[in-house]
Amino acid sequence: MNVKFSRHAKRRAKLYKLPLPYIEKLLSNRIWKEGRNELIVNLPGVELPVKIVFDVKTNQIVVITNYPLKRLKRGEL
Repeated sequence: MNVKFSRHAKRRAKLYKLPLPYIEKLLSNRIWKEGRNELIVNLPGVELPVKIVFDVKTNQIVVITNYPLKRLKRGEL
């Protein structure tokens, strides 16, 4: 699948020093349900878990935002 980043997602990735190629590879290697999805993962080089919010259309994934979590809610990750 083709992965694109919104301007907001690119700015957040730069601000928090998140590896965009790793996020792109992570999202493109799986099959996602259509619509808005959220994913919480540990990325290399990032101390806290990262939340990725993205929208899936027929052949395209658009990353809306991505940011490190300050703390986890019960039952996440």
